[in-house]
Amino acid sequence: MTTTPKPPRILGMTLARGGSKSVPRKNIRPILGLPLLAYTIREAKKSSLITHYVVSTDDEEIQRVAIAHGAQAPFLRPAHLATDTANSRDPMQHAVTWMETREGQPYDYIIELMATNPMKTVEDIDGCLEKLIATGADSVIAVHELQDHHPMRIKKIIDDRICDFCIPEPPNARRQDLTPKAYIRSGAIYAMRRDHLMIENCRYGSANSRPWYLSPEKAVNVDSMADFLLAEILIKQRQEDAGCAS
Repeated sequence: MTTTPKPPRILGMTLARGGSKSVPRKNIRPILGLPLLAYTIREAKKSSLITHYVVSTDDEEIQRVAIAHGAQAPFLRPAHLATDTANSRDPMQHAVTWMETREGQPYDYIIELMATNPMKTVEDIDGCLEKLIATGADSVIAVHELQDHHPMRIKKIIDDRICDFCIPEPPNARRQDLTPKAYIRSGAIYAMRRDHLMIENCRYGSANSRPWYLSPEKAVNVDSMADFLLAEILIKQRQEDAGCAS
C-alpha cells in the first residue's frame, strides 16, 4: 500500500506598511477602482499551492482593506518592523513565527508577493513555487531583462566628462547587440525555503537563487505617481485584451 505524500505547507505573505513616503498610503490607493494591494490579494487567492496567505501591516486601515478583499490579516506588525529603515526579512520572519505559533506546525516554503507590483499573475506565483520545489533552490526570484539600462550603457561623470561606469560600451553598438543580457530583480515575487529565511537569515541572493522571468509589462513596480499611471494603462489594456478574447 502506497501513501500519497502530503503537499508542502506554503505561507504566502504581503508586507504592506502604512508609512509610505514616495506616495502616501500607496498600498490602498485605488487603480481603476481597486486598491493597489487588492491586485496582489486577488492573484494570491487563486493559487493552488499556497496553504495560507496573510497581509502583514502595522496599519489598521490597511488591515481592514486586506480583510475586505479576502486576505487574512490576523495581526498588526510591531512598529519597529514598519519604519523607513526596516528591512523586509525581519517582518517576514515575524509573520512566519506568528503563524507557526498559532498553527503549531512549521511551513516548508515562504513566498513574498509585493503589493507594489499589481501585474503579476497566479501563473507567475505558482510557477515560482513549482520551480523552487522542483530545483531544490534556496530561492526563486522574479526578474526582468534590462534593455535601455544595460550595464554597458550606464555612465558616470568625472570632471564633467562622461565615462563608462563599469563595463566599456562597444562603439556604435545597438541595444540588442549588448551581451550578455542583464537582469534586475523586478520587486514582484520572492519565493524561498523556510530554513533559508528563518535559519540562514536570507531572503534572496545566495549562489543557489534561481530566476523567474517576467516580461517588462509585468515588471512595473509602483513607487511614484508616474508608476501609478503606467500601471493603470497596463491593467486597462490587459482587461481590454481579456474582453476581446472571451
